[in-house]
Amino acid sequence: MNLKRISILLGKEFIHGPKNFMFIWAIVAPLAFTLVATLAFGTLFSEKPNLGIVDEGNSQLVVMAQELDSVTTREYEDASQLKQATQSGAVDMGILLPQNFDNAVSQGETVVIEAYIWGESLAKTRIILPTTIADLVRELAGQEVPIEIESVTLGDEVSTPWSERLIPFLVLMGVFFGGLMLPSTSIIEEKQKKTLEALVITPTSIGEIFIAKGIMGVVLSVFMGVAILLLNQAFGINSLLLVGVLFLGAIMAVELGLIFGALIKDITTLFTVWKSGGILLFGPVFIYMFPQIPQWIGKLFPTYYAIQPVVELGLRGGGWSDIAVNVFILIGIDILLVFVVAIAARRLMRRS
Repeated sequence: MNLKRISILLGKEFIHGPKNFMFIWAIVAPLAFTLVATLAFGTLFSEKPNLGIVDEGNSQLVVMAQELDSVTTREYEDASQLKQATQSGAVDMGILLPQNFDNAVSQGETVVIEAYIWGESLAKTRIILPTTIADLVRELAGQEVPIEIESVTLGDEVSTPWSERLIPFLVLMGVFFGGLMLPSTSIIEEKQKKTLEALVITPTSIGEIFIAKGIMGVVLSVFMGVAILLLNQAFGINSLLLVGVLFLGAIMAVELGLIFGALIKDITTLFTVWKSGGILLFGPVFIYMFPQIPQWIGKLFPTYYAIQPVVELGLRGGGWSDIAVNVFILIGIDILLVFVVAIAARRLMRRS
């Protein structure tokens, strides 16, 4: 393996890749689906989370909250008004600040905040607002302060809005469409044009060609996954961990693409396999779209271990402990597929 040859091949992929129809389609298709879904369910241009506050003691926290650009803060006179505003959806979350609140937090005492939550608020909103309140209290006190938010849900509670149910599908499409189809179509086209045979009679190896095409696919996959999450405002708070998970999922997609490219003869057969085998890739997203389906069924599909950590981090505000097992399984799948890619590459080498 020669890094110089890989870099030359990679440069060729980045120069000629954007001219390829599949490269353009791998970007346009997921973004078009995302645009249609977000416009249909009103998430692309959704407003900031709305926070309502009843202040019984002239707390500085109200002023600090009103200065935030990421949250819209409204102040109410009493608890009944706040409760009514929350129940109607005028605010996503309403909190009551008791008298001497600032003194209590400055002395490091345990703080109990009574809160109302609108039942139809988005899951990501329910993550953002408590986190924002905790940060404001910490800033106000100048130290870590134990905070307990006693919440009551008001209004019609919706378990998961459709705007969030579709995000796993959109992310999986963005990651796997580019990661799988781009390397596979590139290899198939090279085989049909005989350029692959011309390369392998030089010092360049099949492995170096696969690595260059794989890197290109991973870059595109991760970019599309991040773009879709950002468009849906579902990037969560563990951004680096989320990008790492997208990277591992992109590796799986690229490995499948390299295997298909090595074994399939033409583009028509590739699209037939993509359409007929789509259930194996997109099976897990139906678990999120229709929560009444038993969750264990999703674990039968390899792509579940790529999308579950994304959902946990981006939509549910989870952390490493919530995804560790599935991430290790995903790493194991990626390692296993490396050996399958090597076998497919050797088979392609013999043919060439």
